[in-house]
Amino acid sequence: MRWVMVCLLLLGCAHQPPVGHPVQVEDVPFALNGRISVKHNGTRDSAGLRWEHRLEADEILLLTPLGQSAARIYRDNALATLDVGARHYQDADVESLMMQVLGWRLEMSRLHHWVLGMLADGGVVLERDKLNRLSILREDGWEVRYLAYADDQVNSLPARMQLSRENLQLMLLIDEWDWKIK
Repeated sequence: MRWVMVCLLLLGCAHQPPVGHPVQVEDVPFALNGRISVKHNGTRDSAGLRWEHRLEADEILLLTPLGQSAARIYRDNALATLDVGARHYQDADVESLMMQVLGWRLEMSRLHHWVLGMLADGGVVLERDKLNRLSILREDGWEVRYLAYADDQVNSLPARMQLSRENLQLMLLIDEWDWKIK
C-alpha cells in the first residue's frame, strides 16, 4: 500500500533545471525528473519521479532507487489509471482515484501550475522572495512552500517544494526540466 500512496502522488537525474520558463502560460507542456518524498499519517516513503504533463494528459512514472519503474499513473480527459505491479486501478479522474485507493487526494489540476511557480485559480500569495518569486502560497486548503529555485534569476524555476495539507506532507525535488516533449 505504501507504493500505491507514492504512486498516486507523483512526483534522478543530477542535472540542474534550466533558467526560466519558456513562456508564462498556464498550460505549457513539460516533463520533469526528480524525487518525491511523502509523509502521511506517520508513514514516510520516497521515489524517483518522471512526470510528463500536457493539457490533455499526464503520465507519471515512479522509480525505484535503481531507476526501474515501480508504478505508472496515466490521466487523460476520459479516465485515470494506476498500475503497480499486477494491480490495476481506474476511476474518472486522478483525484477520485486517490480518494478510492488512499482516502485523500492531491489536486492534479493545480499541481502543474504550482511546479511552474504559478498560482492556479483562487490562490493567495502569502509571501514572495526578494526577486518577487513565490515563496509561500495557499490554495484550496494546500500550503505550497518554495524552498529553493534553480538559481538567483527572476524567472528561474522551482527546484525544491513542500506541499502540505492536514496530515499530508509532500517534498518535491526537481532535478531536470524538459520542454521538448511532443
